Amino acid sequence: MPTNPETMYRWRKMSPEQQREVLAERRRYGRPPHSPPHIESDTTSCYLITAACFEHRPFIGYASQRMSAFEQELVDLLGTQCSHVYAWTILPNHYHSLVDTPSVKGLLKKLVQLHGRSSYLWNRVEDCRGRQVWCNAAETAMKSEGHFYATWNYVLNNAVRHGYVTQWIEWPYCNAVEYLQAIGRDLALKRWQAYPPYDFGKGWDPPEL
Repeated sequence: MPTNPETMYRWRKMSPEQQREVLAERRRYGRPPHSPPHIESDTTSCYLITAACFEHRPFIGYASQRMSAFEQELVDLLGTQCSHVYAWTILPNHYHSLVDTPSVKGLLKKLVQLHGRSSYLWNRVEDCRGRQVWCNAAETAMKSEGHFYATWNYVLNNAVRHGYVTQWIEWPYCNAVEYLQAIGRDLALKRWQAYPPYDFGKGWDPPEL
């Protein structure tokens, strides 16, 4: 699987002084040193969920079988915790999903458990006991209809954006094919033109990941 050496964990790029400033700021606001505060939105139940492997290393992409198995386990979990799963994409070092969930905090707790199980299994397979595999999952509440559809396009376009494929349907670890079958290419194109992701996510790791 291809990797991008520029997408390293942001914390590792900071100087010791910058790291101290970030930790001091988090303490001033009563936040955990390295974990994002998870907040249930008062205005929406739709969220973008993102989780990345530690230092953006391609732990998920160790093998195609691992990619497929993790995708199935993730989709099954989302199905039990969400009212609707609009989109998902699993890449070798991170994943995104756009969901409607009655409790984003409950969903994130289940994802922590999934990360724990997968870490244990993958470290056993690779004989890397104690290795950190995941960073924290982060949620982004949808702010408007435009934000929602731009996010939907962003998730399904993610493998193209990262250079793994040139078309959505070429990436097997997402629901792009089902999406296009459900709404048709004409409507999908109209949505893309009306709500393009543009630079959505450019240079972005959620700050807490």
